[in-house]
Amino acid sequence: MRLKSYWQSALTEDWRNGGFGIYIHWPFCEAKCPYCDFNSHVSRSIDQAAWKAAYLRELKRYAAETEGRIVTSVFFGGGTPSLMNPDTVAAVISEIKALWPTANDLEISLEANPGSVEAGRFKAYRDGGVTRISMGIQALNDADLKRLGRIHTTSEARKAFEIARNTFDRVSFDLMYARQDQTLKEWEAELNQALTLSIDHLSLYQLTIEDGTAFGDRYALGKLRGLPDEDLSADMFDLTQDLCGAAGMPAYEVSNHARDGAQSRHNLIYWRYGDYLGIGPGAHGRLTVNGRRNATVCYSNPRRWLDAVDSNTVEKSRDPLGTPDETTEFLLMGLRLRDGIDLNRYASLSHKPLNVDKLAHLTDIGMIDASETRLTVTNQGFKVLNSVIGALLED
Repeated sequence: MRLKSYWQSALTEDWRNGGFGIYIHWPFCEAKCPYCDFNSHVSRSIDQAAWKAAYLRELKRYAAETEGRIVTSVFFGGGTPSLMNPDTVAAVISEIKALWPTANDLEISLEANPGSVEAGRFKAYRDGGVTRISMGIQALNDADLKRLGRIHTTSEARKAFEIARNTFDRVSFDLMYARQDQTLKEWEAELNQALTLSIDHLSLYQLTIEDGTAFGDRYALGKLRGLPDEDLSADMFDLTQDLCGAAGMPAYEVSNHARDGAQSRHNLIYWRYGDYLGIGPGAHGRLTVNGRRNATVCYSNPRRWLDAVDSNTVEKSRDPLGTPDETTEFLLMGLRLRDGIDLNRYASLSHKPLNVDKLAHLTDIGMIDASETRLTVTNQGFKVLNSVIGALLED
């Protein structure tokens, strides 16, 4: 009985190691990008008042289950949240602060696309409580922007970034590399441009081809040509680490680089395996209730989600996670971080430590570094991270 009580207590409190945040999903975009597999929709008409009311109602519903928790971050993602009316964003932020205690340094991020940026709109977001902007630029030349289906130009992206930088203390932007026909020299020049523009944070993603996207369909038909081979992709990854590190913005996660203290607090909740509410169409969440962590998924169709709010049935599923699920998620999330994972926390979640022989083998071949209490992945290991995690999870 004592052993069962110990493990139950550890499970109940585990989310506190990662913190508690709130994700708000805005499902609308002006256009659908061919590489995007997020839940985003193009709509000619959006009832902003109805969406504001729905978000506020959902916040109240979740607040009843999480009373007293301290919110450390809020993230407006999408879709294109910079299409939200500023008063909708402000109302959501005000309601969160009314329903939960919040950290003194609460971070409130909003994703923006350069084509939907106006100086007055950004000022209104700031005045409504947003503290950080994450801008989806993706490329710094017009030819690749067009190929990626982006509706802004390089000039518009630079202007939008200047507006953001002059309005907010914290601004990040995204770029993709390993794009079609991109050379290592071209990526070096583009990344150097980005480093001269950036304030304190860059998200640098390798283009991946996802099933169910326009790029995925073209790839399946053999019509998506010019993608880099594995060697070139690896070289681009290494170059990214070197240039960003030299510029004082080392990677703190596989694809994210920041100056000290400028890491995305909301994303750290995911990677440190905390709890977060997923509110909005298609939003995913992790929520510990009565000692059990649950995976929540909302209905993805915007109309269905909106209609379901009144009956408190927006969750398509709420599934308790068993030990194998939590163990896998903890490794999948935590090993993306340069800081890695706490091995004692892993043992608490899984009820057993990681296999010492596997740790020794992966250390010997240069994939990981492991001490008595901490496990981190090396640069070589990051290139094959899924394989490293798979090896650790093997029986």
